[in-house]
Amino acid sequence: MVLLLAGGIALLAGLDGALLLLGLSAPIVSARLADVHGPLMVFGFVGTVVVLERAVAVRKKWAFLAPAFLGAGGLAVLSPLPLLVGRLGFVAGSVMLLPIYLVIWRRAPSTSTAVQALGAMLGLMATVLWLGGVPVPQLVPAMTFYLVLTIAGERLELARISPTVDERAETRLLGVALSLAAGVVAALFWPLIGYPLLGIGTLALVAWLFRHDVATRLIRHHGLPRFMAACLLAGYAWLIVAGGSWLILGASYSGPAYDAVLHSVFLGFVMSMIMAHAPTILPAVLRRPLPYRPAMYGPAVLLHASLLVRVLIGDARGVAEAVQWGGVVNIVAVLAFVVVAVASVLRGAPVPRVSPPTRKTLDLTS
Repeated sequence: MVLLLAGGIALLAGLDGALLLLGLSAPIVSARLADVHGPLMVFGFVGTVVVLERAVAVRKKWAFLAPAFLGAGGLAVLSPLPLLVGRLGFVAGSVMLLPIYLVIWRRAPSTSTAVQALGAMLGLMATVLWLGGVPVPQLVPAMTFYLVLTIAGERLELARISPTVDERAETRLLGVALSLAAGVVAALFWPLIGYPLLGIGTLALVAWLFRHDVATRLIRHHGLPRFMAACLLAGYAWLIVAGGSWLILGASYSGPAYDAVLHSVFLGFVMSMIMAHAPTILPAVLRRPLPYRPAMYGPAVLLHASLLVRVLIGDARGVAEAVQWGGVVNIVAVLAFVVVAVASVLRGAPVPRVSPPTRKTLDLTS
């Protein structure tokens, strides 16, 4: 709970920083919040929550040092302490994540673990480079695939029940992951080559996910399976936007193209993945159920609709008001999902409806 609280504080502070970056009034006005918005959301919020789930999975006390360092790094970034302290916390948490994957690998070597570990290495690379003073816009590819490969590896674990996943499919995913890691390095030194490579690799990854992920079949079901599948498939669609932008437009470190890529990945994809997996991952961490409720569709639809306005009208057509309003509704959607999730935990599992007895049933019982 303490570690989740640290992640929650990072989320709220990151959303506050988002308002400042949109040029709007915010509850807390701080130039530092705007400057650290990206790393705070990626490592302080998403990193803490995702790594906490990994620490719970390995059942080793030392493993909780990884989310603890990430959470502490997020809090340090928000405090009056020198920014160096927070950056060191993110580096330490990223370092401690690697032995967690080593434990998982020794228990059961698999392609999915290898893909997730590759993502963790990219996360460590991003934190070390940020510690060294590399500007955040240049670190976006490393931060992107830190999370994207982590999620892709987890989806492979579930995709093994699919008849389409065999050894060749797993090898193809590993090959795509390795090419994306190479693209991240190339983007740092040779942007003209690296970003188109990232675009091609991202589109290849999306093609793999649409081909093999069980979400393409679960969308035909009802209840929680359909909700999860809808969030997953919508998230994969936003990766197409990012990959297409890198392939066609190349590197962008500011302006509409940068905004479109950044929020397609971290809102359209990552936040959608969080919404999809929250009913299954959070209970494993909290030891309390998070029952699915149809109300969860509300924040998810609001998130994607507002992101469409922000990217297709605001960024693509240069309409500043659409960027601002879309960004505000993005924030509302994220907070609304948190409220719905907390309310669902507090209310517990829905009571199944009992149909009233029919006349025939009454006759039989009498």
